[in-house]
Amino acid sequence: MFPGQHRGDWNDSQLHPTIQKLMKGYNKYLRPNFNEGPVEIGMSLDIASIDAISEINMDYTATIFLRQRWRDTRLVFPGNGNESVSVDGRLVSLLWIPDTFIPDSKRSFLHDVTVENRLIRIFSNGTVLYALRITATIACNMDLTKYPMDRQVCTLQLESWGYNLQDVVFYWTRGNDSVKGLDTLRLAQYSIESYYTSVSEAVYETGNYPKLVLHFALRRNVLFFILETYVPSTLLVVLSWVSFWISQSSVPARTCIGVTTVLTMTTLMMGARTSLPNANCFIKAIDVYLGICFTFIFGALLEYACAHFCTMQHQTLEELQRDLLRDFRESNGNGSVLPARRVRPQQPVELASRADEEDEREDGGGRTRHPKAKSPDVASHHPTGLKVRRSGCCAGGRCVSSVRQASRTVAHVFSVENPHNIDRHSRSVFPLAFLFVNVLYWLYYLCL
Repeated sequence: MFPGQHRGDWNDSQLHPTIQKLMKGYNKYLRPNFNEGPVEIGMSLDIASIDAISEINMDYTATIFLRQRWRDTRLVFPGNGNESVSVDGRLVSLLWIPDTFIPDSKRSFLHDVTVENRLIRIFSNGTVLYALRITATIACNMDLTKYPMDRQVCTLQLESWGYNLQDVVFYWTRGNDSVKGLDTLRLAQYSIESYYTSVSEAVYETGNYPKLVLHFALRRNVLFFILETYVPSTLLVVLSWVSFWISQSSVPARTCIGVTTVLTMTTLMMGARTSLPNANCFIKAIDVYLGICFTFIFGALLEYACAHFCTMQHQTLEELQRDLLRDFRESNGNGSVLPARRVRPQQPVELASRADEEDEREDGGGRTRHPKAKSPDVASHHPTGLKVRRSGCCAGGRCVSSVRQASRTVAHVFSVENPHNIDRHSRSVFPLAFLFVNVLYWLYYLCL
């Protein structure tokens, strides 16, 4: 009897023999071949669409056409093997159907516009074709360590809920050809690399149950991420190298470039993480590359700080030398500094009087006059290696205190002979190092 109709509205002789069996004496609560062996159920799939693949939730949403076939001898009616009758989907409540379910499904529903999307077709030999249109959100465990150069393998599993292997047996009707639609499917971020089917069994505490599995591999399209993340981060690194060609005296310009690139890189790193799960176990390939770029950008900023510091210290040392010369020339004595030798922090600075410079001087009679004997307090050695020779005519210890103060300053000076060489070397060291790291990075994540 069709839904919405009364028994008296129909003449049983006018109904199809199969419908008459459904209305008379057909026990839907007993499976076919009851006590005679398991029911063999063949399955096939059509993948209509894969709507969304979420890395945050680690799942995908797919719309599938699921078709199941089995043979029920209680529904045999006269006719050749190809003769069939299509029954309204609402009569499914009168038939025995498999209790197939998707174990990894998080959410699923059966489409019901304009009616429930079911198909029931019964053949004369008792074969039943039962088709459904289902949309399900299915879990997919993803390994994101190579994101966005990753390759994910997802599955679609079909199991029997209550009937174990002694009751039903699942099989793919045509092997790998039982799955259609994946070859022509187009996804936004992925391309379907390959797929295959397998037959296994699910082991639970209540017994062993039949299981069919569809495996399909998804390869992420990296071009979007190259344009969105890799190219901008690389250009930021190159932009940070511009400061190597700017004069060290242009402090605002070089500082502005360094700080701007660091802040922009930080914003780019935060934006790349918004679409990914915040899990500590995943150190993704894109995180590694952004970390490399941030390191080079921050290193360029530190390079200018180091070069500027060395330049200032070098200028301080030159000013110190001029101050020492001025102090001794203004002193009451006749002390002077040897101007021929440049003062370096690694070498002692010798300050001597003109009388002590001359080892010998001949007088008018041809005799040699030796330098005056120096008292112990004339020559002194500072712990920093600054050797000072002073004459005793420095009144009030003015030159002595000046030299001592200068010696303490020189002791804390760490200078480079030419601070501009730092920028000159950085112009080649930074690009070569970045190129070398990029080669290692892409070889590892694309080839290994």
